[in-house]
Amino acid sequence: MDDREGTFVAVRRISQGLDRGTACHSTSVEVVAGSAAWLGRGLSCVCAQRTDNDARPSFDLTAAQEECLQKLQSRIDISYDSSIPDHQEALRLLWRASFPDQEFCGLISEQWKEMGWQGKDPSTDFRGGGFISLENLLYFAKNFPKSFHDLLRKKEGDRALWEYPFAVAGVNITFMLIQMLDLEAVKPRTLVGATFLKFLTENESAFDLLYCIAFKLMDHQWLAMHASYMDFNSVMKATSRQLENELLQDDLTGLEALPSHILLSR
Repeated sequence: MDDREGTFVAVRRISQGLDRGTACHSTSVEVVAGSAAWLGRGLSCVCAQRTDNDARPSFDLTAAQEECLQKLQSRIDISYDSSIPDHQEALRLLWRASFPDQEFCGLISEQWKEMGWQGKDPSTDFRGGGFISLENLLYFAKNFPKSFHDLLRKKEGDRALWEYPFAVAGVNITFMLIQMLDLEAVKPRTLVGATFLKFLTENESAFDLLYCIAFKLMDHQWLAMHASYMDFNSVMKATSRQLENELLQDDLTGLEALPSHILLSR
């Protein structure tokens, strides 16, 4: 394989087949051969490795926070299922939001590659993020259409010759946020996760909004680092660190007050 084409490593959600709170080192990454679609030399770095002996703080939840976390976890647990009509319709809506002037050729067609999926069947790329990653993309397209289309069409900045694929990058951002916020644990074991739950109780779409911020921030970091395809993991790490720092600011009143929120345009 041409080294420029690389290999996309889709990271499977650790919730599948595991109890909540299990250490993420129990999982392995699933390597999927890709052609033009790639995301670096493996995304196992996105999932922080830890041992069973790691000591972590545990944060008590209010009843409202616990309810909101369980609702979000229920969304995270839903795998994309191409046999479910609602899932099919969500994929159609994503196409219409992305390319409103182009004819839709079907749930499986070569045209999906235009959006940055690995092949003609985008459902195969949802394994790393589940149905919620499709919901995230739809929320982004609906609520911040300018930023969504700017990223989709790589309109801003001096772009690399070998760019990250938009759609597959979006799935990996969903997975990165789930891991960063420790959302598959019974209750938060990190300060950033506990902080996020405060915002989730105030806004049930907080995860989707943070996804939009993270996607735009990732692209901002990509341009600032003059990144190309082999740098994707480094860009994702930088994005995660920046988001954590912003979420842990003193007196943060909400996600709209994050410095990176200003990057979004409607």
